[in-house]
Amino acid sequence: MLDKALVWFRRDLRNFDHAALHAALTGARQVWCVFVFDRDILAPLPHPLDRRVEFIHRSVVELHAALAAQGGGLILRHGRPVEEIPALARQLGVQGVFANRDYEPQAKVRDRQVETALAAEGISLHLSKDQVLFDGDEVLTRSGNPYTIFTPYKNAWLARLAAPEGDFFLRPYPIEAHAHRLAPLPPGESSLSLADLGFAPTDLDKLGVTPGMAGAQERWEDFLPRLDAYGEKRDFPARKGVSYLSPHLRFGTLSLRHLAAQAWRQGTAGATTWLAELAWRDFYFMLLDHFPQLPERCFKPEFDALEWDQAPHLLAAWQAGETGYPLVDAAMRQLTHCGWMHNRLRMVTASFLTKDLGLDWHLGEAHFARHLLDFDLAANNGGWQWAASTGCDAQPWFRIFNPVTQSEKFDPRGEFIRRYLPELARVPDRYIHAPWLMSAAEQATCGLRIGKDYPAPVVDHAQARQRTLARFEAVKHQGKTAL
Repeated sequence: MLDKALVWFRRDLRNFDHAALHAALTGARQVWCVFVFDRDILAPLPHPLDRRVEFIHRSVVELHAALAAQGGGLILRHGRPVEEIPALARQLGVQGVFANRDYEPQAKVRDRQVETALAAEGISLHLSKDQVLFDGDEVLTRSGNPYTIFTPYKNAWLARLAAPEGDFFLRPYPIEAHAHRLAPLPPGESSLSLADLGFAPTDLDKLGVTPGMAGAQERWEDFLPRLDAYGEKRDFPARKGVSYLSPHLRFGTLSLRHLAAQAWRQGTAGATTWLAELAWRDFYFMLLDHFPQLPERCFKPEFDALEWDQAPHLLAAWQAGETGYPLVDAAMRQLTHCGWMHNRLRMVTASFLTKDLGLDWHLGEAHFARHLLDFDLAANNGGWQWAASTGCDAQPWFRIFNPVTQSEKFDPRGEFIRRYLPELARVPDRYIHAPWLMSAAEQATCGLRIGKDYPAPVVDHAQARQRTLARFEAVKHQGKTAL
């Protein structure tokens, strides 16, 4: 057993069912805890009003209070982890640093750098699995390769849970019984305010977003009675069908194991459908871990040759929610308004950008990365490459979402559309999905003029569809010619 250890919190901001914290508490006699506000991540952010930074900061404040109540506390640093972690480990005289594994390429580089710096001091770095149920080589094909199609991956993932040892992967890591080994803050440690970090409070409270473990528990308790109906309601943005847990999963203010265990044991149709979404999450982490080139390149290399259009005015219209397609525009305005977007609408808006506007998926991925409170590189990249048909197990390139029929199917009465496009409030249901079809007299009755009060469609979907088919067929033809 080690004499002293340090737990480095990252995207796991809770003091319960925590793999790295459990490993440290059961492996060392005295344990300190630290969180580093990473300058390499924070410095490039363009605006002091950043919801994610406030979410993290408030979660960290809550975590410190929870650890303090157990006899410990959370040491805070603002700097580069490769410098701060070895320096603190040396100051405290620890023999080991414990953290939960991260799968993003830059994070893996950071961890290797920290490990090298620690090793120079004779200190070991111990990484645990925490943010996924399965990682590394735990779910592979029979030939020992990573899965690249989701359904067989999901089946293998579920088979691991159904196996005799499956309960192990859902079992929590106990903390309370070992919390007496938590060490109090060293003398002279102080808190860091948002202002100290160069940021300011945002509108999270106004939006009804409560960070931290308390917010996560509140969301979970709200969703649990609705879990059985998840499969029926999840695709309708005007209905309260999804869990709204994604920011808490992103920052680890709740335990994935606890959520998966509840869904697994409940076993209803809705719970099973939601469990499959957790499998999708693991799938995207697995892909990013095994294929670190994904943020820069298409999973299917031949599609790196796609010739996307250069149309800044169309990108601007999409970003502002002014494309003339109501469901797309309402979704994009939801993103701007609250930093979140319904999953069905993430698919619709991504398809529209790449298949209707003919723009590079990297542009959409970057826009979502700037605005999503729950931004996660693995899921964001996986979702965008799925929609653009460039990823693994992607939407086939010849299947193209029709933004009008998607609207008619998933927001039939236009309730979601009217919530974010008040200018269309008086448009009758029969026109709400395609208001440009109204006559001038009908528009006047609604107090609306297409092209002035609300834009006309920036592209014709049928024509755009043909251009997309031609774009992908050209790449496929080039591939055959090369052979």
